[in-house]
Amino acid sequence: MAIDTVTESAEKSSRESFEVINPADESVIASVPLDGPAEVAATVARVRANQPAWEALGIKGRAQWLYKLRDWILDHQDEIADTMQRETGKVRGEAAGEAVYLTDLINFYGKKGHKYIGDEKVPAHSPLMKVKKLKIQYRPYPVVGVISPWNFPLILSLGDAIPALMAGAAVVIKPSEITPLGLGEIVEAWKTEIGGPDVFDVVNGMGETGSALVDEVDFVQFTGSDRTAKKVLAQAAETLTPVSAELGGKDPMIILRSANVERAANAATWGAFANAGQVCISVERLYVEEPVYDEFVARFTDEVRNIKQGMDGREHGMDIGAMTFPPQTKIVEDHVEDARDAGATVVTGGQRGEGPGDWYPPTVLTEVDHSMKVMRDETFGPVVGIMKVRDADEAVRPANDTRYGLAASVFGSKREAEAVARRLEVGTANVNDVLVGFLASDVPMGGWKDSGIGFRHGEYGIKKFVRPESIVSSRFITKREPLYFPYTQKRREQLRKITDFFNARDWRRRRGRR
Repeated sequence: MAIDTVTESAEKSSRESFEVINPADESVIASVPLDGPAEVAATVARVRANQPAWEALGIKGRAQWLYKLRDWILDHQDEIADTMQRETGKVRGEAAGEAVYLTDLINFYGKKGHKYIGDEKVPAHSPLMKVKKLKIQYRPYPVVGVISPWNFPLILSLGDAIPALMAGAAVVIKPSEITPLGLGEIVEAWKTEIGGPDVFDVVNGMGETGSALVDEVDFVQFTGSDRTAKKVLAQAAETLTPVSAELGGKDPMIILRSANVERAANAATWGAFANAGQVCISVERLYVEEPVYDEFVARFTDEVRNIKQGMDGREHGMDIGAMTFPPQTKIVEDHVEDARDAGATVVTGGQRGEGPGDWYPPTVLTEVDHSMKVMRDETFGPVVGIMKVRDADEAVRPANDTRYGLAASVFGSKREAEAVARRLEVGTANVNDVLVGFLASDVPMGGWKDSGIGFRHGEYGIKKFVRPESIVSSRFITKREPLYFPYTQKRREQLRKITDFFNARDWRRRRGRR
C-alpha cells in the first residue's frame, strides 16, 4: 500500500499542473496535477470494475455509506467553508451553505430512494395480460460522469453525484479548474477517512479532461453554459451517451401592484445579488407594475446600497464577496456599458472595483429595454435591470421573451401571483419568494428552452441515472401459448373472439356482430 502511494505521488508530481487563484486577493493557493485522457480512462476503468459490487449493496446498503459521508461533512463544515472561501471568494454565509445543502440531499435520497427506484409491481391494464406478472427494476448506468462549474463547486457536483451514487452508479467528477479544491478534499476523505468503496473519484484539468470523461462514461451530467453544452451533446452523440444538462438563465421577477412592496424589495436584493449574482437562478430582470414602480425602486435601491461587499472569515460580517472568474467580470462590464450607451440609468454601482482581487459592486439599472444585452443575455454577475410595465400581461410578455427558461419569481396577492406564475415559461416559478425553489428537494428543478435538458431533485433527479428493465413472468407454465406456432384458422378465430370481447367497448362488437 505504501509503495502504491509513493508511486502515485511520483506520477502526479511528474505531470503538468495548473494553479488555483484566490479571486479575492489574486494569490496562488494551490497547484493541482492535470489529468489527461490516459488518467481519465484509468480512473473510469477502476471505478467501473468496482461498480457491480456497489450496486449489489442495494439502496439501503449504499445509503449507509452516504450517511457516513453526511456525518463527515457535518463534522468538517468549518474546514469545508474555509477552502470554499479561498477558491471562490464567497463570503462565509454563502460558503457555509453548500455543506447544509449536501447533508439535506443525502437524507432526502436516503429516505426516498426506495420509493423512486425500488422494484415496482405493475398491474396489467388488459385482462388478457393478467396471466403475466409485470415488474420494473431500475438498473443504474454503470459510470456517471459529472462536469461541474465554478460558482457552486460542491452543490453543483456532489448535488448530482449523491443521487447517482444512491442509484448504484459509480461516479467520476470533473470540477471546474477554477475551483477544484473543496471537492478534492471531500473525495479524498471518502477514500481515506471514511474508507468508502472505490466507486467515487475526481479528475482535474481543462476542456481536454472533460472531453475525455465524456468519451469514457455511460451517462453525462453537465452544468455550465449552453455554448459548451452543445459541444458536450455533439460529442456524446457519437457514442449515444445520454446527457442531462442544467444551463444558463436570465430569470425574471414580476412585482404586481398587489405585492407587499417591502418584501419584494428585500427578496429582489437577495435574489439578484446573492453570491455576487453568480447563480444560474439569479434575478436578472425586474418587471414592476406602474402603480408601485417608484416605491419599489426607492426601497430596492436603499437595500442594495446597504449591501456589504468584501471578504470575511469564520466570523460572519459581509454580504457578498468577489467575482470568482475574471472573464465573467468582463461580460458584466460589457453588459453595463452597453446599457449605459443605449440610454439606461445607472442608479447604483456600475464600475469595477479596485484590486487586489476581482470586485464588481451591486449595480441597479433603470430605463432599460430588451434591445440591451443586460435584458437579453445572461449577465451572471451583480447587475439587475428594472422595467416599468402597465399590467401583468405587459410583464409576462417580456418575461417570456428570452431563449432561457430556468426560473422566475412573482410577487403579489397569492391568487394573482400564482396565476401569473403559471403563465411563465420556466422550470421553476417562485411565488412571493426567490431562489428557494432550488432548495425544495421534493420537486424537480431544471430548465426549459436553452436552459437545459433534464432535471435535478425529486424523483426526476435520481431516475435519470437509472434504466428501467421490465420483467414479464408467466404465472402458468404450459407447453404452448395461444400466440405460438403453428397458426391455424381455428386458433385465429378463437383468439379474435377473445380479443374482440375484451377490447371492444360496446356489446354489439363484443358479441362479434359487425
